[in-house]
Amino acid sequence: MFDKEEMSILEALEKNGLVRSVDADEEILLARKAAKEYLSKSKNITIRLSVGDVTAIKSRAIEIGIPYQTIISSLIHQYATGKIHLRA
Repeated sequence: MFDKEEMSILEALEKNGLVRSVDADEEILLARKAAKEYLSKSKNITIRLSVGDVTAIKSRAIEIGIPYQTIISSLIHQYATGKIHLRA
């Protein structure tokens, strides 16, 4: 891992409080947990849609058996992640 000179440098830095050793596996777990919490958060927004569009989405949602809000959210997510594109 570290040679004798590198260990002495690391120990000196730790002794002076300039760096601290960490458990890499623990840090990775903490980073994964933070990312999961961030990505799972949702935000309520207000959006105006035409009555016709909402009616059509609700009808299609009933056909496939999922909430219409889930369809709208899924479409936005797919656009945001580049899975679907709008044509100019």
